[in-house]
Amino acid sequence: MTSENLENLVKTNHLKAEAADRKEFDGLVRSGRARLTDARKSDLSCESRFDLAYNAAHALSLAALRRQGYRSENRYLVFQCLAHTPGLGAENWRVLALAHERRNAAEYTGELQTDARLLADMLRVTELVLAKLDEQGPPE
Repeated sequence: MTSENLENLVKTNHLKAEAADRKEFDGLVRSGRARLTDARKSDLSCESRFDLAYNAAHALSLAALRRQGYRSENRYLVFQCLAHTPGLGAENWRVLALAHERRNAAEYTGELQTDARLLADMLRVTELVLAKLDEQGPPE
């Protein structure tokens, strides 16, 4: 995957270039995989599943960014970079961007606006990110 777009984000101080770290990558993937497994459990509340799916998506998206040798402090940007890390289309990363907006609203207002459709879409996109990471393998 070309990193020209990611390098442009470094130039504007939105990303930091930082060598990929295999241990960190493996930890993020392990964490994302565990949360994704738990998020699929239908006996949990929708809110719990949303939290688990969101955190799985973030861990795996960050792993994809770190695999390329970049870091971001901005969760929303980590999701946007999925277009340039594993190469997901906008229709996929926008699902996670919406989840991010809903998560932030819940954090600041205490009211989570989620539904079964958003949760299913989050799980689908997170599974895509994981599949791409498994396909690409760890950083070299």
